[in-house]
Amino acid sequence: MLSNLDLIREFVEKSCHKQDVLLSNSTLIAQTVYKSNQLTAKSEGLIATAQFNNKLPEFFIQAKSSHWELMNQALAEYCYLLKGEIDHRGFYQYQYYKVPKGYQMHCTKSVMLWRAWWKYRKNLLKGGIPLDLLIQNRDSWYPIRDLIISDGLLYIKTLGSEIEFHADDLVIWLSKINTNLNIENADSTG
Repeated sequence: MLSNLDLIREFVEKSCHKQDVLLSNSTLIAQTVYKSNQLTAKSEGLIATAQFNNKLPEFFIQAKSSHWELMNQALAEYCYLLKGEIDHRGFYQYQYYKVPKGYQMHCTKSVMLWRAWWKYRKNLLKGGIPLDLLIQNRDSWYPIRDLIISDGLLYIKTLGSEIEFHADDLVIWLSKINTNLNIENADSTG
């Protein structure tokens, strides 16, 4: 039986290719309905749809779903990012974004970015503009110059601004593919 994450990944992959889907496990059901794929949680109802009206599919994810974090992870793997605010139905819209060549996208809690930064910070001594980690801000990717945690907040300094996140906030960021950062197993020991 597919795990929730595996089923969600399959839902996203088939939807990205505008293919019909019919999958289920004890918690989730993914199926094609008219010109869209839908993901339903048996305990929550409809939690995601993939609309096929445009050239590239658009995803809509229920903001209050207990599966929202897994959906973010799976969508980031296919370069789909949160776009805008919650709509009148309580859904977030996700659209495809091109990832710069040589980078891998991550959608994690901000503390995971801090852990990756902790392992990366030694590269700052080399000088120049650090390009190993990038953060999305205002629909562009910016190099991270510094990252500080204070009182449960993460402060990220880029070339032009400072961005603030809570430790549990989801953050979309890029790492160079050849950076050898093990994001999944990053630990706080540095």
